[in-house]
Order: sequence, then C-alpha cells, then structure tokens
Amino acid sequence: MSKGRIILLNGVSSSGKSTLSKKLVEKLPDYFHLSIDDFDCVIEKMENRDQNKLIPVPTEYFFHRSIAMFSNKGVNLVVDQVMHDRFTLDDCLETLNKYPVFFVGVHCPLEELERREAVRGDRVIGQAKNQLTFVHQQNERYDINVDTYQVGIENCVDKIMERLAAVNQ
Repeated sequence: MSKGRIILLNGVSSSGKSTLSKKLVEKLPDYFHLSIDDFDCVIEKMENRDQNKLIPVPTEYFFHRSIAMFSNKGVNLVVDQVMHDRFTLDDCLETLNKYPVFFVGVHCPLEELERREAVRGDRVIGQAKNQLTFVHQQNERYDINVDTYQVGIENCVDKIMERLAAVNQ
C-alpha cells in the first residue's frame, strides 16, 4: 500500500487555513481534512483542565504521529497546523520526513488578521500577532506560499491545485 499524500497548511491563527482546507477537500474528494484545532478538542476531552489533570506531552506530538498513521494506511489528508514554536516545527519535520508532504505557507497581513480575530469573537485578540514572531520566520521551505487576503481563498485553492499537479507529474 502506498502512503497517503499530505497537504500541510501552516499559518497563524485566523490566516484562513481551515477555510482553505475545506475548499481543497471539496475539490479533492479523495482527501480528508484534519485540523490541529479539532485534534486539540480530543485531547481536551481526555484531560480535566479544571483540576490540572493534563497529558504531559504536547498535543502536536500526537497530532504529527496521527498524520503519519493515516498516511501509512493510504489516507490522503489536508492538514491545517500552526507551527508556533521550535518543538512543533522540528517534531513535524522529523516525524513526517519520509512522507509525501506538500507544504503550503498560508499568509495574511497583520491588519486583516486582527480584524478577523475581532469579527470572529472566538479568538484571543493578539494571538495571530504573537504567533507571527515565530511562524514563517524559521526559513521554512514551502512548496507554495499563498496569501488569503491578497488573492482570496478561491484563487489560493486554484494556485495550490496547479502547483500540486505540477509537482505530481
């Protein structure tokens, strides 16, 4: 069985990764969406955060290995992730080193990120700005970079699909 392909979107909170992921899955019916946010909900249900009963391992550790597990079974994924610190970035790259990963850098101007945080109402104001101090600052090597504000989600999807097709030839 061949490994499932992985389209991994990395960007700060509110940059449009989840929306972009869902649109990609619509156009790539043999792919499934997996989000660090959804995965964190699973971990949160296991823990009792009110009583400080926490799993003593970063959520990303389990998340990256789950991505690998799906790929090992031939499942294609569109993954949205925030590689927000050195551990997360290094663990992702090390864990998925031998997997067919297509890396996408998802960008958006700070002013728009702050506007999206305020409008959504479910975000910590300033989270995206804080994440920008690390995300996209580590000389990450992306197969493609997209800006959800400058060109819009649909155009980003088209650009990703075009580049993905070119890489897979």
